Amino acid sequence: MSSQAEISIHHRPRSFSERWIERLDMLGIRYNQVDCFDPGLLKRLAGSRALLWHWDLNNTAELLAARSIIRAVEDAGVIAFPSSPTCWHYDDKVAQKYVLEAVGAPYAATYVFFDQARAMEWIAQTSFPKVFKLRCGAGSTNVRLVATRSHAEKLCRTAFGRGFVASPGYLTDLRHKIRRTDTAGKLWQKLRRLPTTLLCLSARRHSLPRERGYVLFQDFLAGNAYDTRVTVIGNRAFAFRRFNRPGDFRASGSGLIDHSPDEIDLRCVDAAFQAADRMQAQCLAFDFLFDGDGNPRINEFSYAFLAQYVHACPGHWDRTLTWRQGHVWPQDAILDDLLAAIGMPGSEHIGAHSILAV
Repeated sequence: MSSQAEISIHHRPRSFSERWIERLDMLGIRYNQVDCFDPGLLKRLAGSRALLWHWDLNNTAELLAARSIIRAVEDAGVIAFPSSPTCWHYDDKVAQKYVLEAVGAPYAATYVFFDQARAMEWIAQTSFPKVFKLRCGAGSTNVRLVATRSHAEKLCRTAFGRGFVASPGYLTDLRHKIRRTDTAGKLWQKLRRLPTTLLCLSARRHSLPRERGYVLFQDFLAGNAYDTRVTVIGNRAFAFRRFNRPGDFRASGSGLIDHSPDEIDLRCVDAAFQAADRMQAQCLAFDFLFDGDGNPRINEFSYAFLAQYVHACPGHWDRTLTWRQGHVWPQDAILDDLLAAIGMPGSEHIGAHSILAV
């Protein structure tokens, strides 16, 4: 592709970049492929008006450096996806607690302490159960239900002592992963990916520091058999329910999905739009639970998610909470918004909407 293309993409296999490249080729829009870890990145972006980079928590280098690189790219005048407001809090539940509070979003009460004595004092007077979380981790890893004060105190001592390994162990959640592998084909796919998965886990465990010096607890919202995932991309909101794992309080990573729009509480959709707007985020997926009074509360959120679950939604809501029928790849919606931001026509503007449902 020409070096004068206005769009640059950092390509990583099995990321959003695969669909972005496919769509740009289909639309006849030129782009450059760049390596965001190239020391000469900013020079290579000369002439580009936008950068697309689906960086991921499972890539250690990206997790360590992407936020800083994104900010530098923006300071150079290039529009990035994800933007800094979209991703600075990614994989950081401590940051998410503060930003949800700052924008006035309804969220599950979260308590963060950076001093052991203060944390122990709070533990002595609070009620249980509570949910313990590390700052990082996806798919319900690093999340525990704490039923007693003594358990909370033990976790607190570890948090301010030797700390916790940030990356899950090699066999973490093995039983659940096997249960979700319901066909021989899926099992074979996982076995083929196993060497790569183990290498990634090993790299994370050796590169990331132990989680220590803080402790985070969250109110346990009892009676929730599922959470509601609302993914906001610009003026679109996609939603589905994720049911808890068998015999577990956690829904994330269960794979038990219901995409029926009639089952979605539209208060979650409205709250997700408002929160994303106040954060000035391009794209965020919010996980909602309901409190004892039946009010929706944001549990966690993330700019990154599994695209196929969003695409499986039979439609989406716009900002007036009007339902729009039709499957949409989230990568296409992200790309259309980015093209609009730099004044280029996207698929929504050139009559290619039918292709979006591919």
